[in-house]
Amino acid sequence: MIHSMQVLQQVDNKFIACLMSTKTEENGKAGGNLLVLVDQHAAHERIRLEQLLTESYEKQQPQGSGRKKLLSSTIIPPLEITVTEEQRRLLRCYHKRLEDLGLEFIFPDTSDSLILVGKVPLCFVEREANELRRGRSTVTKSIVEEFLREQVELLQTTGSIQGTLPLTVQKVLASQACHGAIKFNDGLSLEESRRLIEALSCCQLPFQCAHGRPSMLPLADMDHLEQEKQKKPNLAKLRKMAQAWRLFGKAEGCNPRQNLQQSVTPCEPP
Repeated sequence: MIHSMQVLQQVDNKFIACLMSTKTEENGKAGGNLLVLVDQHAAHERIRLEQLLTESYEKQQPQGSGRKKLLSSTIIPPLEITVTEEQRRLLRCYHKRLEDLGLEFIFPDTSDSLILVGKVPLCFVEREANELRRGRSTVTKSIVEEFLREQVELLQTTGSIQGTLPLTVQKVLASQACHGAIKFNDGLSLEESRRLIEALSCCQLPFQCAHGRPSMLPLADMDHLEQEKQKKPNLAKLRKMAQAWRLFGKAEGCNPRQNLQQSVTPCEPP
């Protein structure tokens, strides 16, 4: 359905009005009958998120592994992370598998409550650069600590490394997608609007933004609006009904209006 969307125009520098087809016409062509408003920020955020997801993995996977590997970046000097003995044991036991998630550890013999993180997912470093560019404080260590807690909890409950994209990485990519996306009050030409909708139609999850909010809202089925147009009153029929009512009153030997008033006269109190 989303591939059939026809762009009408931008609305209030916030939305893109489109027509979407929910049925096929008799001639075999799709006819736009559903009026839809697309949130331009949410739509671009979704497009950027899926691009960032694709770019976050190594292009060539290790031969025969069948596993995707996140791109990583070396940190100099390595991050010092305090952990419990149990957490350290789990991370040491599964450190090879955790390399697929862009993590690389050093386990100093001098302490049972310390690990050194020499590599982290590339998107963490990019997030750090964005934060520093905005004059904010460093975030890499707190993100890595959250990432390690997530993986340790997963190992404790399932005994394995998650095959899907970790939640911490998803959150970082969603933040990147949001900051670089088209904003409300950004004017778009008709051609830019069309390109945005075309890119959205190629997404795996086009109906929600990077944070799960809806990217579009159906407003009305134009076909139903046509059918529900109020018909004009049949004046000739109304005249005949009024005439019949008057004739009925004469036949009963009373005025219908008086008869009606009498029927609703309240009873006198006893």
